[in-house]
Amino acid sequence: MPGDWAEVLKGETSQAYFQNLMTFLAQQRETVTVYPPPEDMFTALKLTPYAGVKVLVLGQDPYHGAGQAHGLSFSVRPGVRPPPSLANIYKELRDDVGFQIPKHGSLTPWAAQGVLLLNAVLTVRAGEANSHAGQGWEKFTDAVIKAVNAKPERVVFVLWGAYARKKAKLITGPQHTIIESAHPSPLSVTKFMGSKPFSQTNAALQEAGLTPIEWQLPMQAEG
Repeated sequence: MPGDWAEVLKGETSQAYFQNLMTFLAQQRETVTVYPPPEDMFTALKLTPYAGVKVLVLGQDPYHGAGQAHGLSFSVRPGVRPPPSLANIYKELRDDVGFQIPKHGSLTPWAAQGVLLLNAVLTVRAGEANSHAGQGWEKFTDAVIKAVNAKPERVVFVLWGAYARKKAKLITGPQHTIIESAHPSPLSVTKFMGSKPFSQTNAALQEAGLTPIEWQLPMQAEG
């Protein structure tokens, strides 16, 4: 576990379910292509230390196309075309906060500001959505959500779609803010558009005396 997450999550990584999950992944990688690669599985935790989490955006599982996933929910590597859900997020950002849509889909600058871009499941078989569901990742990421819920300062939890919204029951701290809406995928985008999650997030942060997120991304991906 990277950084201060090692101490926060030590009770999880020592458990049998987590060891079994790591064994399962090692076996999978021997026989099939798994995304993201091992060094990127915990990128969300690496780029956003526990102490700095201000916003948690929950996704379901990684993109399953070649070269897309790099450990951040909804984000893709520089040079990879933004998938439909991310393209819709960009359109809502434009309408909500005057965002200029870049050519890339890397959300790394958000992570550096305290936006934990967490998927509920952190790996996937190539070309098979949800193929690593039910192997133990959900228990681990629930522990991440509970740990963030335990922070005394406000965190804004952004839950898009039915799957993510089920996790609202883990968020019990009255100091926190939950922002829910439909998922930005093409299937439900009409209910997502106009939900203004980004301006709402910043309003909640400012109300708690915290610095708002600069949502605008560089027009060219860095790195």
